[in-house]
Amino acid sequence: MDITERGVYMDALTKNEQFLRLARELIERLRRFTTPEICDGAGLYHSMDYRIKPWIGRTKIVGPAVTVDVPSGEGSIVSDAISELQEGDVLVIAGKGNCDCSYWGDHRSICASLQKAEGVVIDGAFRDLEGCEEAGFPVYAKGLTCGTAAKNGAGAINLPVSCGGVSVKPGDIVIGDVNGVCVISLEEAEAVIERALKKIETQQYTLAEMERTGKVFTKMLKKLN
Repeated sequence: MDITERGVYMDALTKNEQFLRLARELIERLRRFTTPEICDGAGLYHSMDYRIKPWIGRTKIVGPAVTVDVPSGEGSIVSDAISELQEGDVLVIAGKGNCDCSYWGDHRSICASLQKAEGVVIDGAFRDLEGCEEAGFPVYAKGLTCGTAAKNGAGAINLPVSCGGVSVKPGDIVIGDVNGVCVISLEEAEAVIERALKKIETQQYTLAEMERTGKVFTKMLKKLN
């Protein structure tokens, strides 16, 4: 398994966890796949709510999850999480699907970009569309709002969360592209890659056989060795 440095998050408002980070080589291997291909390799229940989509840029994101669990409508702890981000991290904000308030805006995009984070995924809404577009930091969210959020400091950083209907643990691998967002554990990454490659190979073989025979195969063909 490609695992390198250990991420340690201290001084959070609520208990944090240590987690292992995936190596850069594994990140780049995963980046070659689309999220549908990753889901083919991972199976059911790895894809987030279809309404969580890329709003800023069409850049693919791949990286370890830094999780933020916030009460609905509360947002100040997100700033604490941004200050703990390391290069390549994906910030995952479990906002309970609330789109009446904003968990993110242009200033946070600028700060996260300066931390060299990979992107942010929000089960909720963000604001400051023009400013976020200018910052260019990848934002995946359920919606856009002009609303603000409470700033009572409640919430937790780097604990297991549910985001967009998917369980996310600190250090899980988050992959996002124009199709949506999916999550896999570090432990299953190699098996997911292997199964995804087999599915792609099967599809390519089927298309080649359709071209060769002039027949239409609506189901994938198994390649005979």
